[in-house]
Amino acid sequence: MELVPTVISAGWASGVNAYGTVALLGLLGRAGVGEVPEPLTGTPVIAIALVLYAIEFVVDKVPYLDNTWDIVSTPVRPAIASAGGSRFAGGADVHGVDQVLAAGGAGSTALASHGIKAALRLGINASPEPASNIVVSLTEDGLVALVVALTLEHPVTALAIVILLLALGVGLVILIWSRIRRAWRAWRRRHPRASRSPP
Repeated sequence: MELVPTVISAGWASGVNAYGTVALLGLLGRAGVGEVPEPLTGTPVIAIALVLYAIEFVVDKVPYLDNTWDIVSTPVRPAIASAGGSRFAGGADVHGVDQVLAAGGAGSTALASHGIKAALRLGINASPEPASNIVVSLTEDGLVALVVALTLEHPVTALAIVILLLALGVGLVILIWSRIRRAWRAWRRRHPRASRSPP
């Protein structure tokens, strides 16, 4: 197993769709594709991940509801990625500081991809029609599936794609920053309690 490309690529996928990533890794592992840590291939893990993915699949396509889901998922996606990175490191017989670094690398990459996704979704929601939201969500799901599959069989290729996607994501965020700010103000008007600063 090429640990660094595997951990970074799986981390990116978790940042975009953590539950889909866990479910797909588990299913592929059970099918004998690649080297998936055994805990991820357990029936309870796969079942729970599939249920949560089904919920996210619907929520992720509803304008502004998807933004709320992204905010709630901010600590969840990096945490799941970190746990996955640690499991992959353990499966590669990497322990101690290196295992912590693997977990941190996966979590940091997930936080980056999550942040890009959340920002872009805000910008997209500034558009008055919902079709673009659905198209983008389905595209994200497809990219996650592609990256996860490549991570197990061709991790270096997966890493190259992830680096490209991160760069494109940052560029798009910069390009539509004014729309992102406008959508954020609209979201705060819709959810005044959630956006209110604590006393």
